[in-house]
Amino acid sequence: MMQATLVPEKTTVRAKGDSAAVDVSHAGSRVFLLTLDITDIIEQESLEISLFGSTDGAAWGAKSIASFPQKFYRGQTPLLLDLTAESDIKFVRAHWEVARWGRGTETPMFEFSLTLKEIPADVLREAKAEAKALA
Repeated sequence: MMQATLVPEKTTVRAKGDSAAVDVSHAGSRVFLLTLDITDIIEQESLEISLFGSTDGAAWGAKSIASFPQKFYRGQTPLLLDLTAESDIKFVRAHWEVARWGRGTETPMFEFSLTLKEIPADVLREAKAEAKALA
């Protein structure tokens, strides 16, 4: 089961940026749970995180493959990333945009982390079977 850190714990950002590329080509299920954990912020700011895919880890698609909802507060947010229909994607990376408005400093500040964890095939089969039984 594959696990990776896209953005390490306690990473502080004040401007837009990108994470390092993570190789997902060897994952068995190609379905991942992403967990965004915002641990510190200042008031009146927003964080937007999108995920991009690549076939070679150098050229990135112009369109994101998944995005978290815009965030304004501390806390954890999960996101399911299903790459089963995207067999050509071998690498993923996160891109973030930050904005600030209102009084005080104009520079935004977020402290956050982002992890990726493969969902095992047997767990996916069980969830699909339960969903089918409920339908």
